Amino acid sequence: MDYEPTQDSRNRMHNTNRLKLGLFGANCSNGRAMTIAPERWTADWDDCEKLGEMSDGVGLDFLLPIARWKGYRGQTDHQGATLETVTWACGLLARTKRITVFATVHAPLVNPVLAAKEFVTADRIGRGRFGLNIVIGWNEGEFQMFGIEQKREHEDRYEYGQEWIDAIKRMWGPEEEFDFLGKHLQLRGLRLNPKPYGGTRPLMMNAGVSPTGRSYALRNCDALFTAKRFASLDDAKAEVVAMQDAGRAMGRDIEVYSVAEVVCRPTRKEAEDYFRYWTEEAADWGAAEYMLALKGISRAADPEAYDRMRKALVHGQSGFTIVGSPDDVAEKLAAVSAAGFRGLGFSFLNYLRELPFFAQEVLPRLHRMGLREAAIGYAS
Repeated sequence: MDYEPTQDSRNRMHNTNRLKLGLFGANCSNGRAMTIAPERWTADWDDCEKLGEMSDGVGLDFLLPIARWKGYRGQTDHQGATLETVTWACGLLARTKRITVFATVHAPLVNPVLAAKEFVTADRIGRGRFGLNIVIGWNEGEFQMFGIEQKREHEDRYEYGQEWIDAIKRMWGPEEEFDFLGKHLQLRGLRLNPKPYGGTRPLMMNAGVSPTGRSYALRNCDALFTAKRFASLDDAKAEVVAMQDAGRAMGRDIEVYSVAEVVCRPTRKEAEDYFRYWTEEAADWGAAEYMLALKGISRAADPEAYDRMRKALVHGQSGFTIVGSPDDVAEKLAAVSAAGFRGLGFSFLNYLRELPFFAQEVLPRLHRMGLREAAIGYAS
């Protein structure tokens, strides 16, 4: 990239694709699939590097990792082997040319001065292609690994998160030196050089679920990731409209993204059979049960609801499940776009094996539908 990016070009991920598409969770073993299938994703760096270069080469818009510090046990220790997201982003930004690469960061675990410097470094490596996904709270057991307990009440956590991002944005700004004295942060004599690439700042996302979390995303970020599992496309559209209306009420235009798991095969039957295989016959039920236990959910209270949740966890729990032929997948993605979503971060059971077919068959269909630029490297 040999130009100075504008904030608008960053927010568009440097292209005109109406529906942004990216891979979600590829820095974690198993990705988002709780399965013992032998072909499951390992998140080995060599594979991540190949995947980053391939994603860049076929024209995907972004790579979004999951910040995880220990796994969910079960037979596979689901997401137990993970690559730290800022370092992962730096490595991939150095190996790619077009794609935006995010880091997902737990704000309470990283000092804002260190964070501001790390993010600038990644942004300079990527020449304006670094993105930040902010997480305010997470699993108590992972925080305890750092000797940190989430003692703050929910509202106070977001107060801290507000100070954290305010301090970082000021360090990215034009001030040469300043003090930041807040309720939670007392930082003196702050200086930061260099600044983010091109005099702008990284694209920022957040996946707040509670009203307070949504308000934080609307106030601070360029995009909101909603991780709800939708009952229908009408339900999804209503969610998008509600978020956009809330953003406009705050004087901001917010773009709404969601997540998905994709199984695409030459025929619908092949895709459905494979999806059934890894979500039922080869499911890692122990990992799903462990995750539910972390949430304080037991089967005793409501066995039917528990079994539904357990099954949903196996294939990602949230967003959209997209299973079928290339025509089926393209049509579902077009429907997601028509519902108002700006983009999807999606996962495969094995990213490296499954992306080539998706790129060759689905991306050209989306181009013909007017949703994306011509697929790079493939006939349209």
